[in-house]
Amino acid sequence: MKSAPMPSDEPARLNALSAHRLLDTLPEKVYDDITKIASEICGTPIALLTLIDENRQWFKSKQGLHIEETPREYSFCAHAIINPDEPFIVPDARYDERFHDNPLTTGEPHVVFYAGVPVKDTAGHALGTLCVIDNRPRELSEQKLESLKALAKLVNAHFELRITTIDLEETALKLQKAHAISTTINKEVQSLVSSGQVVSSVHFNELQEAANALEALLASSEVSKE
Repeated sequence: MKSAPMPSDEPARLNALSAHRLLDTLPEKVYDDITKIASEICGTPIALLTLIDENRQWFKSKQGLHIEETPREYSFCAHAIINPDEPFIVPDARYDERFHDNPLTTGEPHVVFYAGVPVKDTAGHALGTLCVIDNRPRELSEQKLESLKALAKLVNAHFELRITTIDLEETALKLQKAHAISTTINKEVQSLVSSGQVVSSVHFNELQEAANALEALLASSEVSKE
């Protein structure tokens, strides 16, 4: 058995994978629908959406398989992500020196045929694959391979949407905190003024400038959202 080499962009790839916050999340219908369609189109008993973490291969979606993950060293998909722009196909793992004695071939789930298309972020880092598996040797027609590629692009689009949603949620949280700070500062200023306490001009100006800066930040954020 030959484990896959590390991708040349491995540190950046792992950072991108972490940023998507997909690992160890609950199943999502959109991904389960995609793996189901992949299995039906390619006529394979197993279809997976895999994510390659530092030491494991985790399944975000799976058809025909009940385990949640496997060690990365056994992963066919770890080989597939080495070239993010090309599908990776193994017609018969039993006669492939990289996989003939792989525990996933000699034992459950008895991977013989494998075809995987890397799924990527917008920077081109391969986070994992959309793959189909069979326990007998076979080939994929060009039409079926193109369909698998199209489904992988659909996964990529959902990954991009996920990152956009995360960014928007983080921006909303920052704006919420900024509003709270601004309100507190303004209340402090008004309290000092109405109480008639002697306030140094320096202190007053610092408070007012901080409030103005926060309001400017909020205004610019609203403009950027539009």
